Amino acid sequence: MGFLFTLIAPFLIGLLVGAIIKKTLSLIILGTALVIVLITTGTISLTYDQLYNEALNYLPRLWSGAQGWLGILPYSSAGFLIGLAIGLWRG
Repeated sequence: MGFLFTLIAPFLIGLLVGAIIKKTLSLIILGTALVIVLITTGTISLTYDQLYNEALNYLPRLWSGAQGWLGILPYSSAGFLIGLAIGLWRG
């Protein structure tokens, strides 16, 4: 029973992570499209300098948060990678 759990758990984690990544990427694409439409219509004004400064402020915090998850996920497991691929594909 324990052997079966060690095979199934990484697969299920991979499925969930793949589905979360797919949904997150679709939300990022939709948000980017919304910002582009708002910029082109003149509703908001955004310069490259503002965007660059915000990216420099936000991306290091995002990266430090992601490093914690990399220590938790069993990304070296074949079951996790198969589950991740299926989650990204079917998500």
